[in-house]
Parts: sequence; structure tokens; C-alpha cells
Amino acid sequence: MKTDDLVAMLATGATAAPRRAAGRRLALALLAGLPLSFAILFTEYGLRRDLVQAMFWPMFWVKVLFPLCIAAAAFAVAQRLARPGVRVRSAWIGIAVPVLAVWVMAALAWFNAPAEERMPLLMGESWRVCALSIGLMALPVFAAALLALKGLAPTRPALAGAAAGALAGGVGAAVYALHCMELTAPFLAVWYVSGIALPVLMGAVLGPRLLRW
Repeated sequence: MKTDDLVAMLATGATAAPRRAAGRRLALALLAGLPLSFAILFTEYGLRRDLVQAMFWPMFWVKVLFPLCIAAAAFAVAQRLARPGVRVRSAWIGIAVPVLAVWVMAALAWFNAPAEERMPLLMGESWRVCALSIGLMALPVFAAALLALKGLAPTRPALAGAAAGALAGGVGAAVYALHCMELTAPFLAVWYVSGIALPVLMGAVLGPRLLRW
């Protein structure tokens, strides 16, 4: 086949990609994975018994909203990384700011607490299972987000995988917060951030293998 004929054949019927296609794919992935995360919550963990009462405590909303802010920022980053030539620029800051805010709160709580109360603030009663539980809650969204990115065109697969992990980790942490009884900033700063970091690291490792063209 002549080169001109091949180019003409490939160009036939070519149309521009729909606007916001990346955002729609990732949103569908979130809608597909989120019910499974809740299914894990309800079948393996359950809601905290005092959930209605806890909703009146400011730290409960810190625990829920800071990972959701990470997830929202990661959604924006993943959209950009899913399209060739689109710069991420300062979008990464949206992921870092909630983490830094919780770390500042944790430092204030740590240094203002008596010495004998500091370790209980940090360890709580569930430090052994917290990070892994968040990773488990994140798994359905993580898998769905990677599948969505696989159908797009990320040219930086490690970063795209990490962004998918941050999206999933933020969602997983927010879902797990409906079960978790811990409410101290040092606990959130270490164990929740560690739980969110797990799928981020997994995404960075798996991205080059799963998202390459």
C-alpha cells in the first residue's frame, strides 16, 4: 500500500475526541468503584455506632473532608495526565495542601499535649489496621481508575498511576472514616496519610506497566 493511500485511510472518519472525555471516564470509574468500597465497609467493618453524634464534632469532618480534598485534587491531576501535552502545573499543590494542613494540626496537638498523652494521640487504638484498611477501601476505585486511564492517552504513566492512587486513597480514607473511631490530628497525620500513600505508591509502580501504549 502506498503511503498516501495509508494516510488517507487512517484519516477517513477521523473526528476530534469529545470534550472532557478524560473527566467523564474517570467519573464513571469513580461511580463504578465507590459502591464496591462501601460494600467492603458494610460487610467487613460497619459504620461506627455513634455516627450521628460524631457528625456534630469538628474533627470528624476534618477526618472526612481532608481525604476528599485530596481525592478531588487528584481527580483534576489525573484528567490532565490522561491527555498528551497537557501540563499539570500547580494542580499537584491541591493534593499537598490538605496533607500539610493535617500535619500542622498534628504538630500543634502534639506539642501542646502533656508528654504522657502524646503517644496515645498518635497511636490511638487502631493504628495496626488503619493504613491497610484504607488501602483495602481504595482498591475498587484504584482498579477502576487505572482501567479508565488505560483507555486514554497518558504519556507519563508513573505519574498518572500515582494520581489514580491518590484519587483512590482519598476516597478510601473518607469511606473508612465512617467506621474509624479515631479523632486526633496526630493519628490522621500519620496513619491516614500512610493509608492514602499506599495506592499512590502502587500506582507509581504499576503505571509504567499497565498504562504504557
